[in-house]
Formats: sequence, C-alpha cells, structure tokens
Amino acid sequence: MAIIVEHDKRKRTILDKALDVFVDEGYEDATFQKIADRCGITRTTLYLYFRNKREIFISSIKQLTTNIELNLLDVMHNKKLTSHEKLQQVLHQIIDGCRENSKLFIVILKYLLQVQKTGKDPGLLVRRRTIRLRHLLCNILIEGINKDELNISVKEIATTYEMLYSMVESSIFRLAILNQKDIKEIYSAIDLAISGIAKEKPVQ
Repeated sequence: MAIIVEHDKRKRTILDKALDVFVDEGYEDATFQKIADRCGITRTTLYLYFRNKREIFISSIKQLTTNIELNLLDVMHNKKLTSHEKLQQVLHQIIDGCRENSKLFIVILKYLLQVQKTGKDPGLLVRRRTIRLRHLLCNILIEGINKDELNISVKEIATTYEMLYSMVESSIFRLAILNQKDIKEIYSAIDLAISGIAKEKPVQ
C-alpha cells in the first residue's frame, strides 16, 4: 500500500514540475528529456510513470478537472443550498480553480493553437473535457426549475447554460492571458447573472 501511495505522490510531483516545463518551453518544444531533467530523474524512470509527453500533458489537465469536479459534486449534493446558491458556489469554485492553475490554461491555449494548425478542431477537445461540467450545470438548472427556484423555463436551459459557460471562458481569459489577479469583479458579474434568474422568495 505504501508503494502505491509513494508512486501516486511521485506522479503528482512529476505533473506539477512538467507543467513548468510546458509553460517555459511551450508544448511543442517541451521534451521528455527536459521534463525528466526538471524532475531530477532519468528518462527511464519517467517512462515508469508516463509513456510520452502527450500523456503527461493530458494527465495534467485530468488532474485539474477531476479535483474541481469532485468539489463541485459536493456542492451539487448539498441539500441545504438552493439552486441559485449551488450555481453561485459552483461557478466561484471554478474561478478559484482557474486562478490557482492559470499556468495550465496558458499551456492549454498554446496546445489548442497547435492543434488548430494541424487542421483539427480544438473546440472538440474542449467539449470533451468540459462535458461533465455541462451536465452538472444543466442538472442544477433543471433542479431549480423543478423546485420553482429559478425564473427560467425548460426551453431556456441551453441559453442559460451558454451564458454561464461564456462567463467562465471570459474569466479564464482574464486570469490566464491578461494575468488579472483581482477576481472580485468576476465574482460580482457572476452573482449578478445568477440573481437575474433566481426567483424571489414570497413575502411571508
């Protein structure tokens, strides 16, 4: 058991240090050898954990999205929260995750640009990695309609999701590309959007 724990710990450390290599070198110029050097291990040792550079890169993204998704599911299943409170907490946590991992989003952007140059659709890759987020937000919206907590109809779920998701995309751009440190304005914009679809509680 201790060996498995140590293996997983080393793997996470490799992903953290590999991220710095991707940021410094760009996806194309980052090599297996450079990643091994940054981790202070040999290429042979690195092969014990990953088969190639792309696997390291994809694993970094999965590590981020999995951690965020687990936290979001806790919010989703919290019965003490109203639907609009869940939306607020979910989006705040996403923004927090983006801020804490802004370097990774810089790498992702560079990677997507490289994918685009090869003639492939970068949007398809993004949709694959965010499909669970789409389901989570849509489930909260449906719950809000069923509980009469949100002022939208079933037909407006897709439009409402796109509004919220576009705010996340904008926030990622501001945090990762524009290097904006203060997220208070982002929070305020999200809260305003959510308050616009939340039903007011009837006066007792």
